[in-house]
Amino acid sequence: MGAIDGWLEGLLQGHVGVGVILLISLLLGLRHASDPDHLAAVTTLIASEKRDHVRKAGLMGFLWGLGHGTTLVLLGMPLVLLNQILPDVVSRIAEVAIGCIIILLALRLLVRWRRGLYHVHVHAHDGGEIHRHVHSHAEGESHEHAHRIPRRTPLSSYGVGLVHGIGGSGGLTLLLLSTISDKVQAMGALLLFAAGTAVSMVLLSTAFGLVIAGGPVARNFDRVAPVLGVLSMAFGAWYALGALGLVIYPF
Repeated sequence: MGAIDGWLEGLLQGHVGVGVILLISLLLGLRHASDPDHLAAVTTLIASEKRDHVRKAGLMGFLWGLGHGTTLVLLGMPLVLLNQILPDVVSRIAEVAIGCIIILLALRLLVRWRRGLYHVHVHAHDGGEIHRHVHSHAEGESHEHAHRIPRRTPLSSYGVGLVHGIGGSGGLTLLLLSTISDKVQAMGALLLFAAGTAVSMVLLSTAFGLVIAGGPVARNFDRVAPVLGVLSMAFGAWYALGALGLVIYPF
């Protein structure tokens, strides 16, 4: 990922046209959403939902990207206009908070799994082929009834994106200030970066939703959930410690 970013950022060096600046900013935004911390947070958000709600997975990805973009614009534009950069301590605190959020999302997934919200049924419909799928018997509900399972709200997805945006604002504004002298162009690049991040998160979240909602992952989610939760928790701890400089975080 760093090599791709370095190559794209290198294209901004020297005298380049407005069109090139905006195109590269859009590409950087599209690539930015695939950072491991972003993927870890969004994956655990999606995994806590019902398996068949692919459309909602895309919506949550969009809201995450919208929250990320909101922070980038609200923080980035004043910094660009004032020719300032975000204080390092603020960026560091935000990065630690991101790691903690990933840990909390992972814990939530594990708690829901432990309470039986991803219970497996093996049965056949109308005498057809026997199959297994994930179903909830939480709160004493039967197989034939709808399940009242509390789900991740759109507002919380937006809030997770807001915190992620704070962490990304420091590096982005530093890049814009060091490569783009014209403030109007820098603000345009900032807006396109935010838009690119939102679009790519919709695509990635929808793809994850399709994987989780169907096929072997959906049929065995009772086994996948604890593995995903533990790995996400470990990554969140690693990310937070990396932000504090206690471990190496290479991404």
